[in-house]
Amino acid sequence: MTYVDGFVLAVKKDRLEEYRQIAADAAVVWKEYGALRTVEAVAEDVPYGEVTSFPRAVQAQEDEVVIFSWIEYPDKATRDDCNARIMQDPRIKMDMTNGPMNGKTMIYGGFTPIVDNADD
Repeated sequence: MTYVDGFVLAVKKDRLEEYRQIAADAAVVWKEYGALRTVEAVAEDVPYGEVTSFPRAVQAQEDEVVIFSWIEYPDKATRDDCNARIMQDPRIKMDMTNGPMNGKTMIYGGFTPIVDNADD
């Protein structure tokens, strides 16, 4: 069964293209190590909620935009192996402190799908 890593993060608006390029380059490496698909999506219709919302979750500032992303794998074992290899790969340049994204407020985790109609 497939496995999914999900991410929500804030990226500086004026560095969005820089983030897009880093993510595109990284997606190639993820796929090389077994990922099936990598998606990076920029927020367009995400209202600031009174209690909770995507912008609140990542403490997005006025000069930041929310990114919702996910990586699909054939299974959790492939994901675990892929992530271990990614951490050692010098091609991956994700600067969580001085890069275009705010690593301190990023939310991420691994998920087992319970509904997936991709093959319907």
